[in-house]
Amino acid sequence: MMSSALHLLSFVVIGASLGFMGGVFGIGGGIIAVPLLVLGFGLDQPLAQGTALVLMAPNLLVGWWRYHQRHPVSGRAMAAIAVSASATTWGIAHIAARMDPTVLRWLFSAFMVLLAARLVHTARRQAPPAERPLNVRVLPLVGMVGGCSMGLLGIGGGLLAGPLLSGWMGQRQTTAQGLSLALVAPSSVVALATYAQAQRVDWQLGLPMALGGVLTVSAGVALAHRLPEKPMRTAFAAMLVGTAAWLIVGPMWMA
Repeated sequence: MMSSALHLLSFVVIGASLGFMGGVFGIGGGIIAVPLLVLGFGLDQPLAQGTALVLMAPNLLVGWWRYHQRHPVSGRAMAAIAVSASATTWGIAHIAARMDPTVLRWLFSAFMVLLAARLVHTARRQAPPAERPLNVRVLPLVGMVGGCSMGLLGIGGGLLAGPLLSGWMGQRQTTAQGLSLALVAPSSVVALATYAQAQRVDWQLGLPMALGGVLTVSAGVALAHRLPEKPMRTAFAAMLVGTAAWLIVGPMWMA
């Protein structure tokens, strides 16, 4: 009884740490949770991705709602990106949940390295140009790109959609962020349901971690506003590269 309570408490604490770090770095807990679940808990890659979605989905839904209250985006634009992203996520997640764990782990690691490079690049970027009119007809394409990442890796939809919205489509940061959340929040729920249907979710791990994450993500966001952005992003990028390498080497070394 005592042992079960301690295990439950430890999972809540881990979730709280992941939620806090996700808030600090603005990346989302999944990019940190998945390697931890693979390397620390011995889960295979699809199971780790499905379990991490239990932590991510409620945080993303709450974040989407709160952000929309402060920075409203038109319902038509949100629907255009959310529907296409959710449909794409559903199709790709059915494939990913049944993929070879080693292949999926390599793909996840490659994504982490690309993300690290982007973090370093965005820390050096100049001020964005003036916002252009939003072309709603193109948004389903952005949703499909983000949905592919959400379905395949359980993460990264907003990280791919953000540059497309702000760079390619010329949207200011608040608009890009609002549309990115409209993409990833419903997609995370769709991905979670799909992984769960394929028996690729450890609820005993995921639910207490989700509880801990909800309690601390706001504190992480608050701290992020008081920290210097460039060195913080560079340090986090270095950590991502190291984690990606260990994600590949670690399971082979422990075998």
